[in-house]
Amino acid sequence: MITPKSMMGSKNKSAVRAVVFVFVLAALAARTGAQETARASRPEAADDKRWQTVAPGRVEPSSGEIKIAAPVMGVIAQVLVKVNDKVVAGEPLIRLVDDEVQARLAAAEAQVAFRLRARNEEAAPVRSTARRTTEAAIVDTDKAAARRRAEDGVADADKAVAAAQAALDKATLDRRAGRASDADREAARTALSRAQDRLQQQKAELRRIESDANTPLPNFAEGQVNVARAESAAAAAALAKLTIRAPIAGAVLQVNGKPGELASPANAQPLLVIGDVSALRVRAELDERDFGEIKIGQPVLVRAAAFRGREFAGKVAFIAPLVEQGRINARGQRNVTDVDVVEVLIDLTQADPLAVGMKVDVYFQPDGR
Repeated sequence: MITPKSMMGSKNKSAVRAVVFVFVLAALAARTGAQETARASRPEAADDKRWQTVAPGRVEPSSGEIKIAAPVMGVIAQVLVKVNDKVVAGEPLIRLVDDEVQARLAAAEAQVAFRLRARNEEAAPVRSTARRTTEAAIVDTDKAAARRRAEDGVADADKAVAAAQAALDKATLDRRAGRASDADREAARTALSRAQDRLQQQKAELRRIESDANTPLPNFAEGQVNVARAESAAAAAALAKLTIRAPIAGAVLQVNGKPGELASPANAQPLLVIGDVSALRVRAELDERDFGEIKIGQPVLVRAAAFRGREFAGKVAFIAPLVEQGRINARGQRNVTDVDVVEVLIDLTQADPLAVGMKVDVYFQPDGR
């Protein structure tokens, strides 16, 4: 049996719930109103209708950010650059410990010298048969001697290139340390270019001689020299991999490697990041729903929170043909409300004073505006 007292308690609870519900609705309405007011107060709100669409983006070098890793596993011996240093293509950036490879190269070069001496002490090869004349045998001897000279020329030119590269590296590091001038570095670069040209000429001459069907094949001693030279070249190539060089001319944006650390191609973090900052661009992420509305060459305006009231002009330079997940605003696990995007590259007319990595908003102007 329900008493009047229990009925009164139920009515009071219902009334309390109703009051709480009203307060919740009022709070939500106030919050929504505040959001709308804040949205209306944004500088962009007044001119939203001027834009075809808007996309988030980040500023990057015109070359993109080039992340440099070690081609082989090794311990870092020297980090030769620091952040903001300007580098040229081919300049050494990091050196790995190379004691073991240097020993391998020395052993291979000693083997080459031993095989060369044995070859030179051996009589010149003469292929002859019962029907061959003495003149034909002399021709074979001359061709074999020409091939040996060409092989020796390629080997000597290759060593000259390695020496010229080492001289250029030293001149570059001395210039960075203030111990050499730009003229010294340019002279070393010219010497390297000449050595490389000479190597190409010697290789072309060797190919020409080897393409002659009448050129005798190498004998055993000559073959041993060629094998030893191949082993020496392999050791030299392994040594070259222990000097990490700049792939392009640009500026050092980030240095993560430190002497004594183990560098590996599988490292998640790059040893260095470089880029060509002589010109900047923006990598924007366009909502896939706007993919068909944006064209190459379309004008845009770029705005950055760090420079309120300023706009930076640019044009659409590239539209990726691939739709993928956004990365600029990525924060952990992907939400079901996230949209897929298309990467768009924007060439900036005047990038100063924007900085690499700065987050910006890209406003796409309709064609003809």
